Amino acid sequence: MKPPAHNSPARLSANSSRVEIESIPDAISTARVAQARWAATPLATRLALVRELRHLIAENAAALSEASASARHRPALESLTAEVLPLAEACRFLEREAESILATRRLGRRALPLWLSGVRREIRREPLGVVLIMGPGNYPLLLPGVQLIQALAAGNAIVLKPGLGGTAAALALIQLIVRAGFDSQLVSLLPESTEAARAAIEARPDKVLFTGSAETGEKILQQLAPHLIPATMELSGSDAVLVRADADLDLVIKALVFGLTLNAGATCMAPKRVFVHRSIATELEGRLARAFPIELSLRLAPALSARVRPMIAEAVNAGVHFIAGGLHDDGSVLAPVVLGGATPAHRLLHEDAFAPVLVVVTVANDDEAVTRANDSPFALGAGVFTRDNTVARQLAARLNAGVVSINDLIIPTADAHVPFGGRKRSGFGVTRGAEGLLELTAPKVITVSRSKFRPAFDPPHPKDEAMFHAYLELTHGRGLGQRARALVALFKSLSGRTKHPKQSTL
Repeated sequence: MKPPAHNSPARLSANSSRVEIESIPDAISTARVAQARWAATPLATRLALVRELRHLIAENAAALSEASASARHRPALESLTAEVLPLAEACRFLEREAESILATRRLGRRALPLWLSGVRREIRREPLGVVLIMGPGNYPLLLPGVQLIQALAAGNAIVLKPGLGGTAAALALIQLIVRAGFDSQLVSLLPESTEAARAAIEARPDKVLFTGSAETGEKILQQLAPHLIPATMELSGSDAVLVRADADLDLVIKALVFGLTLNAGATCMAPKRVFVHRSIATELEGRLARAFPIELSLRLAPALSARVRPMIAEAVNAGVHFIAGGLHDDGSVLAPVVLGGATPAHRLLHEDAFAPVLVVVTVANDDEAVTRANDSPFALGAGVFTRDNTVARQLAARLNAGVVSINDLIIPTADAHVPFGGRKRSGFGVTRGAEGLLELTAPKVITVSRSKFRPAFDPPHPKDEAMFHAYLELTHGRGLGQRARALVALFKSLSGRTKHPKQSTL
């Protein structure tokens, strides 16, 4: 099926999707009208537009990656591989799987209770309406982009508030969305300001997806609560990495270096806490020191230095030592920072620094590693490094985290097929994958009663209480003896119904 021709109304310039703060209520009202038309559009037509969007993403990959990377002063190649490629894969996932995920589910007669005999049931998935997406500044294309495309595929309209510096990436994507044939009124682009977010919430969207810090998430939830607006929250992380004695240290070092340097350390799933077996702790620290020589350290931005320096200084004053990085005399922080010798009480182990800061903790065994890893207010992701896959899976089951990667970090979480979300102060709800798509819909149950037998509508009978007690014991009782006695009691109560007239409750 071909998407609508580009000379249709959806051909409007994406600049028309930009909305000023004072126009946000009108934009959401307009989006509701467009969403009603869009929800009535067959899913196959929606997915044909998603396919066209995927082709446009591939054709305009350089422009997309540059739009995202330039605002953050990152290499375009990093954005190409970390954002553009996974975004295209997310489109293909929807093309292949959305129809089955969103299909109406009809429940069979099997296991249907006797008192529902003749009732047919089905569960439909319907779009929510207008979804407010509040994106982050660290991955301004991928994270809100996947949410946006899934929301469109589910039949919603979207109001997108980019994170700091994310407007260029958001606008580049919206331009492709409009070119693909989507109605431009389905996606509105807000300013990056906090005031825009407040105004959008006051305009009563049907759901909010927020990606950002736990501190900001708390404030947003306070704004949503009076309106009872549901939300999905992707919040802060302080990811733990368990390194067992049998781990491949070459692989561990490569993974930690990658995690600390990806996006200059501004990744919610970056490793923050390493719990290493004491038999290899000294070797691991030595390798980390060689991986991050002080002469190659970079100074963190002043605002970031001001935020994390007190925590680092506090830890050092309490006996923690530098493995890599340091504190400069001018008040800046030389990063990446790798610290060793921390105890469970140190503040750095319980806060989200959102900076390339890693704390190495020595543990005696797996039990201690799991206990310390779970002793955190954050539970976004975790990693386990070992050559024993059986043990790794057992440890993964014990770790309190939304996702656990075995012998890897971060990269597997970009898979469009799997949901992504955290626990505790790392948020709730998920995006991506089948579960993320379903969160952008509401279930509707439809029942059809075909039988003319409606005993519940009749006035109560004197034998009804005995009959229902017998039915409960027959269907849910313990042991054959009890259920056999219940069967006899049920027959007695049913036979007695014909000998007594029904009593009126009036």
